[in-house]
Amino acid sequence: MCNHYLSPDEAAVERAWHIGNRTPLKWPAEVVPRRTGLFLRATSPGPLDLVVGLWSLIPHWSEEPRLKFSTNNARSEEVAIKPSYKDAWRSGQRCIIPAASFLEPNWETGRNIWWQFRRTDGLPWGLAGLYHPWLNKQTGEIVESYTMLTVNADDHPLMSRMHKPDPTLPPDQQDKRSVIAIEPANLEQWLWGTPAEARELFRPPAMVVIEAGPV
Repeated sequence: MCNHYLSPDEAAVERAWHIGNRTPLKWPAEVVPRRTGLFLRATSPGPLDLVVGLWSLIPHWSEEPRLKFSTNNARSEEVAIKPSYKDAWRSGQRCIIPAASFLEPNWETGRNIWWQFRRTDGLPWGLAGLYHPWLNKQTGEIVESYTMLTVNADDHPLMSRMHKPDPTLPPDQQDKRSVIAIEPANLEQWLWGTPAEARELFRPPAMVVIEAGPV
């Protein structure tokens, strides 16, 4: 899972997705759960829509915008069945989360060493997410919110080294998690494809695009 990432600036968003030039929106450079961050969603017709929302998806049935449990990460295996995410998944509310880099904990030394992950091509990451505009029925306010999807990475040569291992489980059953990187060539498939087509992209980033090391 990912609980800390850095957002790209306006110029980097414009270069990567051809959107955001001179936008009045502002977003923080450093994003952590239950704080605001930037995400991109599809509009039909038209370009992608820039949105600043809460990094912790608020399901429609919630009575308040601050949940008692974490929804900043969603396990991709559960998005179609878990109450917090299934409506957004069923409605095709898939989004792209721009990240200049993201951080993951490495426990190979016996203590947490943060590793930073960037792209080798210098572009920002486009991470897979789901979004939901939550309606406050008392005030009429709409609160934009989103979650970041994760996938099992036990077989990935690098992502499997992240996170604290569970000593009670064998190495091939740790369920180490990874973000899902949506490559530029797969953008339309992720945003406009069928659920089955979107699921084809549920995989960790390829090693060839990862540049990573201790912070």
